[in-house]
Amino acid sequence: MGKVEVIRGDITKMEVDVIVNAANEALLPGGGVSGAIHRAAGPELAEACRRVAPCPTGEARLTPGYRLPARYVIHTVGPIWRGGTFGEDKLLEKAYRSSLALAQSQGLRTVAFPSISTGIYGYPVEAAAPIAIRVLLEEAPHFDALYMVAFDENTFAAYHQALIKLTRDSG
Repeated sequence: MGKVEVIRGDITKMEVDVIVNAANEALLPGGGVSGAIHRAAGPELAEACRRVAPCPTGEARLTPGYRLPARYVIHTVGPIWRGGTFGEDKLLEKAYRSSLALAQSQGLRTVAFPSISTGIYGYPVEAAAPIAIRVLLEEAPHFDALYMVAFDENTFAAYHQALIKLTRDSG
């Protein structure tokens, strides 16, 4: 059975098969994690993204990792937070599941995720964390390792608490 870990760090430094990019539908370089991934991968990533765009909310696309330590990047689009009554939870879950299905279909065994939708898209991290961790725990048997990489302490704490709670509740 694969493991799920929450770590604090920089996703662009992860030595895994694939990192996940919290992207916009056009897959254009943006701010936050997307901008950091594009800067670290080099300009070839933007060109590769143009070839596979657009990517509707909840879906995922695969590109090479170029200059990243990760071999590949999965680009997924999470929902924009509109108060929680517009199916944001289902779309967020779909973004994680689509990413993992794409990774599995390509034989990728180690995957690192950022906190999808909790930056500029405004999804509250305390609400996003249990959704993400539940999906990762359910899908972990299909992988060697799944990582949730938190850039800041608040995000780390939310995902770490969700992991502890969901592991305790299922065991």
